[in-house]
Amino acid sequence: MNVRTMNDQKLKNRRVLIRLDLNAPVKDGRVQNDARLRAALPTIRQALEAGAAVLLLSHLGRPREGFYDPQYSLAPVAERLSCLLGRHIRLERRWLDGVDLRPGGIAMAENVRFNAGEKANDPELGRRMARLCDVFVMDAFGSAHRAHASTSAVARYAPVACAGPLLLRELRALGLALRAPARPVTAIVGGSKVSTKLSMLHALLGRVDRLILGGGIANTFLAASGQPVGASLFEPELLEEARDILREARLAGVDIPLPEDAVCARAISDDAPAVERRAGEIAEGEMILDIGEKTCRRYAEILRDSATIFWNGPVGVFECERFGQGTRAVSLAVAESPAYSVAGGGDTLAAIDKFGVAGGISYISTGGGAFLELLEGKRLPALVALEERAL
Repeated sequence: MNVRTMNDQKLKNRRVLIRLDLNAPVKDGRVQNDARLRAALPTIRQALEAGAAVLLLSHLGRPREGFYDPQYSLAPVAERLSCLLGRHIRLERRWLDGVDLRPGGIAMAENVRFNAGEKANDPELGRRMARLCDVFVMDAFGSAHRAHASTSAVARYAPVACAGPLLLRELRALGLALRAPARPVTAIVGGSKVSTKLSMLHALLGRVDRLILGGGIANTFLAASGQPVGASLFEPELLEEARDILREARLAGVDIPLPEDAVCARAISDDAPAVERRAGEIAEGEMILDIGEKTCRRYAEILRDSATIFWNGPVGVFECERFGQGTRAVSLAVAESPAYSVAGGGDTLAAIDKFGVAGGISYISTGGGAFLELLEGKRLPALVALEERAL
């Protein structure tokens, strides 16, 4: 990849605009998991120590574009990042027309998704962002798969556009795992919908030896194989597509071990009565909310026998203690496996933090969608923009 890097730029007395991925879970005005914030600290410190005037960009959640919504304000993120950095980071609500910053100073722009044209990669919005800096640093791997104004258009118009240290580190680590992975390769893909990961599931069949599915995705495949799923979340319109993937996997020699048992309840709550059922015996009105003990043991055996593991997404509703044992078992199995393991995605980061297994994961990626698109072999739009500016 031929791009300019932040390490090669002279930053002293220059205005540096850094696009980060600070999209952290926030509840009651407090950041619940600061993994992405901590990952951004080295880049921020490097720019400040070099004498730059630093303005940080990020999105948070999915607000209605073009409107300010306090629910999606970056204020809690700025507060937590200030604590981690050890100095105050002021939040600028109105920043597109300029921010008063001196060398060595730092501020955070309010949620970029409050600006109309952000998701459409509007050129004029990109130009307005570019006027704020002498150097634009793209360091948000978790947003590199999106062609948005703050990740792509701004890179095309900034005086200098370069890749940050975290972005480069992510690409090197994932490239190492993807180029020539040790076999057998196992991928764990959780999530609510097959539709959001359909092309990736097809692509993975050419890369992996075993594919473990979790959450609503697994429910759709169970239904596609003819098993009842009760009131569980699944996508009936994609049953034939799931059957195609199962057939394609058999032809490719890829094992997709579907859950053999499940923890079910009629409500998603720690107070809801839960029961463990064998697959095929889920009653009407019951929801599959976690994998059962037999499936936990089977998945753990597969992971222990793996040489490379890609992990994106939980296998159950792990936020509730009652339905978190499956994700806990998978987390521990990944951490205890001798495999080279790469984990990514917001829910995956939360699970790693909750179950305390970070030390056993070879590389923890800050990205979810970008991580998956690299697994598919796609080019990331933000990287394309940086490559074009390096020509």
